[in-house]
Amino acid sequence: MRGMTRREREVTDLEEIRGILERSKVVHLGLVDGDEPYVVPMNYGFTMDEDGTLKLYLHGATQGRKIDVMRANPKVFFEMECDVEPFEGDVACRYGMTYSSLMGRGRAVILDDPAEKMAAMTQLMDTQTGKHFEFNEALVHVVCVIRIDVLEYTAKRRPLPTPRPSAE
Repeated sequence: MRGMTRREREVTDLEEIRGILERSKVVHLGLVDGDEPYVVPMNYGFTMDEDGTLKLYLHGATQGRKIDVMRANPKVFFEMECDVEPFEGDVACRYGMTYSSLMGRGRAVILDDPAEKMAAMTQLMDTQTGKHFEFNEALVHVVCVIRIDVLEYTAKRRPLPTPRPSAE
């Protein structure tokens, strides 16, 4: 992955990254459909090991364009954001937006094992709701569950700028 242009905004602390993953609720999943880009917003769950290894979990219909594209080309790119708030400035180019974001690339794996699907759905619901849900084989049998094995990612934060002293 190319280096980050605005290094001063880079987030490397794993607890801050975990916070971005917890506060964001939608991942924008980028796929390549033949020679065309295809992006779909999805809810997700995640696990992050102590070393920063990240896995995302998604679910959806058992058939359709997204699944067809992933089967043909499992390479994905993803982006998510949170803490998005506009701010004003004294001139047009000082207006902006605060945010925290995470983006990266990985490989989509369509899960077949019912136990792995149940664990993934439990993780997804925990990420989305903060509550623990149990799933059985009958519940996960009717959905497609996808694991994204994240190969690399970067995180960024743009905080509210500090006010400039007035020139009085």
